[in-house]
Amino acid sequence: MDSSNSFFWTFAYDFIRGPMVWAAFIVFFAGTLFQVFRLLSFTKEQPISKLTPGPGRFIPKKADDKGKKDWVMWLKLSIAGVNPFMTIVSTIFHVLLIVMPIFVLGHNILLDNSFGVSFFSLSESVSDFLTIIVILCVAVFLYRRLFLDRVKAITTWSDYLFLSLAAAPFVTGFFAYHQVFENYRLIISLHILSGELMLMAVPFTKFVHMIYSVIIRLTVVSEYSLGRGNRTW
Repeated sequence: MDSSNSFFWTFAYDFIRGPMVWAAFIVFFAGTLFQVFRLLSFTKEQPISKLTPGPGRFIPKKADDKGKKDWVMWLKLSIAGVNPFMTIVSTIFHVLLIVMPIFVLGHNILLDNSFGVSFFSLSESVSDFLTIIVILCVAVFLYRRLFLDRVKAITTWSDYLFLSLAAAPFVTGFFAYHQVFENYRLIISLHILSGELMLMAVPFTKFVHMIYSVIIRLTVVSEYSLGRGNRTW
């Protein structure tokens, strides 16, 4: 490798590990705040007495037969009742998508070296196992988009792009941990870069549902509200 190529790759590696990290976090947090205020601007607060609870917000005071039947009926008609397998896969995927970057040991070591703080860290074996679970979840989503007619009919190129973007940090992290390829610096650079790109994409693409779903379920009255909520569209 000539000196010019060596300089380029060294610069790219240092840039991805330095300024790009700060840029990704700034874009993510600024974009998240923007989307939170934007969503709240679309809703308005209402007195609890004027709100009409949906089926998913029914909270029985007594475990009588009617309360149990209402809960069973709502559950059967919900996403969990219609397709329990995909509900489980989707829930696991979204939880790990958020939890893994925070509690991976390598990430916490970098956090401790940079800021002197760290979170609880998962063991490397647990992190490796959970990474495989995430990749398997992605495989399920990809299979559905490729071979399930009703899903394939509404799938566009952007769906494959976003699925790849979500999977990339985990696939490259798996490759880097197991040193699948000889060029470790390239793989770890792709791992960091893919994580940064996804972080910046969250507030401004369909990934924003990760933010909206939490806010809506906690504040807006709907069938799937968590709690009673006090806002309406």
